[in-house]
Amino acid sequence: MFDKDKWNEILQALSANVFRTVLTAFGVFWGIFILVILLAAGKGLENGVMKDFSGMSTNTVFLWTQNTSKPFKGLPKNRSYNFKNSDVQALRENFPNLMYISPRNQLGGYQGSNNVIRGTKTQAYTVYGDYPELAYQESKAIVKGRFINYNDINQKRKTAVIGEGVISGLYDKGEEILGSYIKINGVNFMVVGVYKSKSNNGNAEEEQKQIYVPFTAFQQAFNYGDVVGWMTITAKDGTSITDLKADIFRFLRTRHDVDPDDERAIGNFDLYEEFSKINGLFVILKFIAYFVGVLVLLSGVIGISNIMLIVVKERTKEIGIRRAIGASPGTIRSQILTESIFLTILAGMLGIAAAAGVLAIINAILDNMDSEGMMFANPSVDLGVVFSALMILVFSGLLAGFIPAQIAIKVKPVDALRAE
Repeated sequence: MFDKDKWNEILQALSANVFRTVLTAFGVFWGIFILVILLAAGKGLENGVMKDFSGMSTNTVFLWTQNTSKPFKGLPKNRSYNFKNSDVQALRENFPNLMYISPRNQLGGYQGSNNVIRGTKTQAYTVYGDYPELAYQESKAIVKGRFINYNDINQKRKTAVIGEGVISGLYDKGEEILGSYIKINGVNFMVVGVYKSKSNNGNAEEEQKQIYVPFTAFQQAFNYGDVVGWMTITAKDGTSITDLKADIFRFLRTRHDVDPDDERAIGNFDLYEEFSKINGLFVILKFIAYFVGVLVLLSGVIGISNIMLIVVKERTKEIGIRRAIGASPGTIRSQILTESIFLTILAGMLGIAAAAGVLAIINAILDNMDSEGMMFANPSVDLGVVFSALMILVFSGLLAGFIPAQIAIKVKPVDALRAE
């Protein structure tokens, strides 16, 4: 029940020395402000980094063959070998927890020899032979036409999907892209799609200068037989590819007569493992933000506690009179705790409001900037963080007022009335 007299008394007590009250409240204001800003900054950094993983299956491992490091079954050390088409089907049959298995081949490379011709223009690009599943595993957006499909795979169609960077090197402004032909190592391919990479890393420009053709057409056109250069393997949700890859490697080593303990024979890059490390880093950053913010907030709470001790000392005679006319210890304790909580929550809510204003300004600035390649985006805090901050404030107010309240209820009426 709202007690008007009680709240008038609280406001009168806090406004008796406005300058002291403002300085005291500033500690809590600054603590909660720092906490929200640190959490929002961490979230902004996380959003920026995660943009680089958007559209990408992070539960993925890339694997390729390397020379063996041990002799096995009469076969020599340092033997080279290749994955085959049959390995892909064998993995599908023996590992039901795998979602995508994409065999890949590559022609050319960064700053490689000229291998793509259109009319009188010649350029050097990386050409990949891929399956349609790659569209779900890598962060690429089709801006015109389509990506490779299974009709291309089954019929070994000589189709190609090119990056926006390829267009600037091979086409004149205004030329029709879709349906045109490019010659890759002397073989004509029809362009059926144009992609744009979503990546924000330092290789984004080079990733726009790549060409994708059907895996089967690649093998046929460039005399690769049934050789698979490497594979991109993604596990189903709920299954960690990191936990599964040891069994996959063991299975492939057995198929190619490689020593089961030869760790060097299969190279790999575990994207899920790297992604987990990044997630772990953001967990640590969030912990640091809470740790630093709470420490700063605690210093403000200590300041409020000290001021409340002074207030109790100044109001010793008042407390004594109230005790003498029948006020219970619980009433006195409630009065002191309410003053402490009210001051703490008021200062804290102003801190949250100020932080929200600063974040709104930062987001408005970021919205008007070119975010391409930026590793910081949309710094914000969710409702859960605001609720946690409110709980911290309530607890802080109770903590700040507890000791002064306990001292207040121990004041004896006779001693208080004698105090000067």
